[in-house]
Amino acid sequence: MMEKVRRVLVYLSKENSLPRCVEFVQSITGHFAGCHDDRVMVSCVLEDNKFIVSDREAEDIRKTPVLLRRPSFCPFKHLSVSEAAMLPLDILDRGVDVGVAVLLQSANQKVLLTRRASSLAIFPNVWVPPGGHLELDEKSVFPPMLSRGLPRRHHIVTYLLLQSTQTHLQLQDRLCPEPREVSGCVWVDPSLVRAIVSTVDGAEHSGKAPANLPQTVRVTEVCSDGALLTSELPVSVLLNTAPPEGPDVERVSTGTKYALELWLKAMETGPDSTSTQQ
Repeated sequence: MMEKVRRVLVYLSKENSLPRCVEFVQSITGHFAGCHDDRVMVSCVLEDNKFIVSDREAEDIRKTPVLLRRPSFCPFKHLSVSEAAMLPLDILDRGVDVGVAVLLQSANQKVLLTRRASSLAIFPNVWVPPGGHLELDEKSVFPPMLSRGLPRRHHIVTYLLLQSTQTHLQLQDRLCPEPREVSGCVWVDPSLVRAIVSTVDGAEHSGKAPANLPQTVRVTEVCSDGALLTSELPVSVLLNTAPPEGPDVERVSTGTKYALELWLKAMETGPDSTSTQQ
């Protein structure tokens, strides 16, 4: 018999205080970094089904120091008291959930991204690393900007780097994506990743593929019956940015860009296996 699955919520401990469950409307990064800074070093540990984030230096091997980061347009950075009061009670009582995404690096230095299915209510058609949460439709903060509506979901997402000894072609042969969650897969190399992380979410215009990059990239389309088909995707799609308002577009998520940026640095200086994004 399977053990009952339980939600993992975020708790905060600042200046040696007892861990306290985060309120839905609270900015975790802002709690430690202040109103204006968007990044801060913290320690994280999973204890008694609680994901505890603290500003204390890691005192044991379980507590890994990581860089916590939020985008400049994070809704919880700009949410006013009056806007928070407009949220329904079932949203306010949710707390902040934990999601995990894995950067799977092949032996030939490519990383796997997956496209969320178009049928998903939250972030459909957005490219992210494999991962998830107990509630399959949820990831990070949604909507990602206040200009597109008040927040309905709030997660802290931890990105883990997994380095394989197999090439991306060997790993590709073993992929079996769930069509209800994933509509496509793509392996991206460092040159394409550099172009992706150079685009700025919230900008009015999307990026253009640099001249040294091909115009298309090979992707695996996931059919509704689970069959896998090879096709070509314009590289410009992966360079799209999150629009400040209106409908979303197919793009790489903001948190994924952050994780990919750290991956590029790890390739140059040595791996730092964990990072976290609000």
